[in-house]
Amino acid sequence: MSLSVPSCFRVLRVFRAQLLRPLSIFAYLACFAGQLHAQPTPLATISLDDLRPGQRGQVWTVFRGTEPEPFDVEVTGVVRNALGPGKSLILCQLTDPRVQNMGAVAGMSGSPLYIEGKLAGALSYQIQRFETVRYAGFTPAADLAEVRDKPDLAPSTLPATPVAPNAPSPAPTSASSYSPLRPVFTLSGLSPVVADLFAPRFSALGLEVTALGGNSTGTSTPTATPSTLRAGSAVSVALATGDITLAGTGTVSRVDGARITAFGHPMLSLGNVELPMCAADIIAILPSSLQSFKIANTGNVIGTITQDRLSAVSGTLGSGPAMIAVEVSIAPSSPVARVLRFQVARQAQLTPSLIAAGVTQAIMGSNDGALAHGFRLTSNIQFSATQNLSARTLHAGPQAFAQGLNQFVQGLSQDLQNPYEKTFPSSISFTVEPLPANPAVTIDLFQLSRATVRAGDIVTATLAWRDYQGEAHREIITLPIEASWVGKNLDVILAPGAALDELTGRPSVIAAATLRSFDSYLAAMRDDRPRDGLVIAIVEKSTLFTDETASTPDVPGSIERIARAADEARFQTRAAVIPLYERHLLPGKLATLMVRRPLRVVD
Repeated sequence: MSLSVPSCFRVLRVFRAQLLRPLSIFAYLACFAGQLHAQPTPLATISLDDLRPGQRGQVWTVFRGTEPEPFDVEVTGVVRNALGPGKSLILCQLTDPRVQNMGAVAGMSGSPLYIEGKLAGALSYQIQRFETVRYAGFTPAADLAEVRDKPDLAPSTLPATPVAPNAPSPAPTSASSYSPLRPVFTLSGLSPVVADLFAPRFSALGLEVTALGGNSTGTSTPTATPSTLRAGSAVSVALATGDITLAGTGTVSRVDGARITAFGHPMLSLGNVELPMCAADIIAILPSSLQSFKIANTGNVIGTITQDRLSAVSGTLGSGPAMIAVEVSIAPSSPVARVLRFQVARQAQLTPSLIAAGVTQAIMGSNDGALAHGFRLTSNIQFSATQNLSARTLHAGPQAFAQGLNQFVQGLSQDLQNPYEKTFPSSISFTVEPLPANPAVTIDLFQLSRATVRAGDIVTATLAWRDYQGEAHREIITLPIEASWVGKNLDVILAPGAALDELTGRPSVIAAATLRSFDSYLAAMRDDRPRDGLVIAIVEKSTLFTDETASTPDVPGSIERIARAADEARFQTRAAVIPLYERHLLPGKLATLMVRRPLRVVD
């Protein structure tokens, strides 16, 4: 039979009464030393009805390293229905001098409270910040067990709903509502510049992020393992692991075999989830009158968090969940190439921002990648062996980078929240290539030699441009005139590839009802034209009849009417242009100008 820590104090009282029994001395000392060092899973819980004001208790948490230590509290009372019907809080005064100076600490979330050798609850709520006497709220043990016992869903049945951030609350005062000790999410592997850049994005998703923390994954730093994790141990729930880590650190409330319950309050209120459970090593506690918090190193993955509920988070020790593998390669100006590798949790709104943070770190957080001139970004999003999206873009300077970053986040969010198929990428790869010069150019002239031509004639287009803070250039482009164009009123268009895509019938926004499958969605999202330079094209005005992503020009009206009567959302007709000739110009440059010149072909 194992004894809880409070039981050992009762053992000492018996020990004092039996000083004349030498054999008992060693037995009781061994019991006390062993139980004090390794606090076990509680054998029983104490109900709210059995709690009385003035009862003494011990709360177990990690102050430094990985070993839990106790601190003393005194029960003040039970606040009934504090968080809603049937959801009460145990109110305790933090009497231990160490904790009285710092108050309830972010990172102590879930620290188990023992009264009379029984689990009473878990430290979870801050009551006030600036008063001289410190109090804290504890989630009752019965509520922890309720979360522990919730059935986990199979990965294939998990809802693909986006993150629903907790509603922002005003800064607590002595008269404010209860404030949960939300775990401070430690963002490691990012430079301070990148962390500051993404702080507003993470805040909008309900994440209070700090860069004060680290990541001990893959090092020899000792951290908790499944065999040593126990009530009072530090534990982290990660959203990203590897070279870049984002994890919230709290405390284990109870261990039931391989089942872990922690935090004593929600992380992001996501319900059924699949998030990595990681070991954690506490470096220090930073005291503050506003909000004290633990600085931690996030360790290796030791299990999977499957529940994120009002009263706790819970999961199972073992292998971690499926995640998205991200690799960012930087082609440096120095001979040494660098690669960032990390894994991202599969959450529809969090995933794009986390990946974008990694790409930004590769660009802004190194001595090789810089924004002074610009860079080329090549990406490949692999959904399955046959489903992928690839793109190649140029960026010049901080403003263009911020715009491209927003476009990437919005695009990937749209991919993950598509209405056709619940899906997440299996892997995403990026290659970042710094440019030797700013790729932006200014177009000075675009002119045709003739506006009316005959079949077989030679028509030239003159294009003049200036490099960014550089030289002027001129190019003469020869345009062929086909005999089949006789009698047609055409246009010569000079435009970026994306603009020409839209002119030729690809809408900038695709209505969900026009497509029928994820494969059709990917086909519609693929970039058919390069995203650098300009495209010169000879085009003919037409009417396109579209069936999902397939377009047919000038379909007879009878066929169009029959198809649209069958499914008006799927079959669409729109005005567009058909390219008869096109050519890619100024590769490796960035230009935004679009010019249209008329061209008439006669006999």
